[in-house]
Amino acid sequence: MQHPGPPQFMAVGESVQLAPRDPDPDADYAWRVRSAPVASSLELDADTAVVQFTPDAAGQYVVELDAPDATHTLTVRVFPGSYLPAGSVRSGASGMSGMSGQSGQSGSARPTGFSGGASGSGSGAGDAQRGQGGRPRIRLDATVEDGVVVVRADPQPNPDSDTVRDDLVVEFVVDDRDEVDDAAVETDGWELRVPLSAVGDRLRVHAVALDETYSVPDAVTVEREAVADGGFTEAETESVQTDVVGHADGSGAGSASVSRPNDPPKWAQEVTLYEIYVRGYASDIEDADNTFEALETRLDYLESLGVDCLWLTPVLQNDHAPHGYNIVDFYDIAEDLGTREDYEQFVEAAHDRGMKVLFDLVLNHSARAHPFFEDAYKNPDSEYYDWYEWQENGEPGTYFDWEYIANFDHRNLEVRRYLLDAVDMWAEVVDGFRCDMAWAVPDTFWQEIRDRVKAKDPEFLLLDETIPYIADFHEGMFDMHFDTTLYFTLRQVGRGDEPAERILDAIEQRTQVGFPDHAAFMLYLENHDETRYIVECGEDEALAAAGALFTLPGVPMVYGGQEIGQRGRRDALAWDHARDDIRDHYERLIEVRDETPALRYDGTFRRIDYEADSDRAVAFVRDHDDGSYLCALNFAPGATTIDVGDLAVDATDVVSGDSVAAEGGIRVDDVVVCPLA
Repeated sequence: MQHPGPPQFMAVGESVQLAPRDPDPDADYAWRVRSAPVASSLELDADTAVVQFTPDAAGQYVVELDAPDATHTLTVRVFPGSYLPAGSVRSGASGMSGMSGQSGQSGSARPTGFSGGASGSGSGAGDAQRGQGGRPRIRLDATVEDGVVVVRADPQPNPDSDTVRDDLVVEFVVDDRDEVDDAAVETDGWELRVPLSAVGDRLRVHAVALDETYSVPDAVTVEREAVADGGFTEAETESVQTDVVGHADGSGAGSASVSRPNDPPKWAQEVTLYEIYVRGYASDIEDADNTFEALETRLDYLESLGVDCLWLTPVLQNDHAPHGYNIVDFYDIAEDLGTREDYEQFVEAAHDRGMKVLFDLVLNHSARAHPFFEDAYKNPDSEYYDWYEWQENGEPGTYFDWEYIANFDHRNLEVRRYLLDAVDMWAEVVDGFRCDMAWAVPDTFWQEIRDRVKAKDPEFLLLDETIPYIADFHEGMFDMHFDTTLYFTLRQVGRGDEPAERILDAIEQRTQVGFPDHAAFMLYLENHDETRYIVECGEDEALAAAGALFTLPGVPMVYGGQEIGQRGRRDALAWDHARDDIRDHYERLIEVRDETPALRYDGTFRRIDYEADSDRAVAFVRDHDDGSYLCALNFAPGATTIDVGDLAVDATDVVSGDSVAAEGGIRVDDVVVCPLA
């Protein structure tokens, strides 16, 4: 299906790129505005396959796309410009290199605006008692009750807002791709109802909460029985793990499943990630026939360490820069690493040990050594010239003056087709994508990629590298996000530039900027782009920071060598000089997190009152139905004492197994995790 995708929520002042999905570059496509608010005079370029939708008035728009397979409709709910979220990245043409001087357009994700209902909206955004203080959040759930699909919204005000929760408005939109009798859809406040008999194979409902701004949308999917051949229709692209429900009367004909497509895969919520810099991690192994075989010899070590998901830096054919991000062939493995068969054998060996593998996906650019770019450079007659962004001086569009890459122009259907085919190829091999420079690729293209890979594997993981993180990227794009705020805060605390309590502020910022509660975050101290933490901040600080990775909410990531005290960022790992004490520290922290539900995805986080000898120490609590734990970190050399007042604590540290009871509180060397009594 070439439908352009899910309904869009935005505000006046924002802009979004719309394109046919699964495109045929040789086909004809035409866009038009079928209906719009009275105040709008918006028109779309009818002869352009990929258009920039920039609303000029608030209200509900319906646009149409004539495609070879059908004429498709898409609902766009636009809010007044006053509802524009702070820091919106849709304030320019998405996915264009504004930093290069190419067009002055913005990075990737979102413009600015206000939304409305689909087959009926809540009480109307204009009626909301809007408070002050930031972006609300929303969660959707659904059940089937007596033959009626009931979708319930759980909106929450921003923690800095003075709005009472009951005053929040919810607006629903039914997905245009689904066969639903619109007349049968009813909404009442935070609830949408539709008889199951009015639904075709599937019903997808999207919604936002409204306060000072609109929330990151959420969605829920209700699917009826599978098609006759036991497969899925082409459009069924958002299914995830499902819970089977049915009619209250138990009739089989009404059976359906409910899923939440924006929840991260279950397996990804619990893993410890590990980044492998492929051209240095196992370069000391001389008797291997290729790099992947050498890497495979390290798998037993990684299994013993306790990691269970491997992110490899790019493995595709590149311009010989050792990091691999300057790609010259998106369909072939780099010759200096091995063959595709060698790579797949490595992945299979990892799977045999219960490890997932992530592929480093680069979709923003190619290397300038790519044959398509070489043909296009200073050659407007090249068939590949329109594949790239170009500055007025004839140089390619790029970011940060990077001189060895050139940005793709995602408005070109041939570019999209080329990249989508590469996505299809590598998604068959691996368990997820780490998405490089996610902010630089149009957000609607990511939505298409997500639907595409999840249609074949609902448990496929999408992890975005976006600096700083963007809450809107949890709108049908990514499951997990680099926690860049926590990364920078841990660096500041490690250097002594900020008190340790700022770590707690970094965790709470996720909610303050509008991330929904179901979003997952990758926690990290370093990666191939950054100076080693132990070098910049010191050894005592590095031990405490490691404790932070495994006790704070999120999924910890270890950069290869971090666990042995490696000091070079991209050097060959100094295995002969590995620090066993640091490795033991990491191994034990991984074990403790694996054994302690409160430290994992479902564990909640709360601040507590405490006093410490130093502002370089911090304490907090993680809660779970299976038990609650006091967590304490000390970034200063030597032990410190933390007084947690009346909090009832069993002073046995589960990390060390020792008692940490001390006069006036508990003793913390680097990290302590103690059960609450």
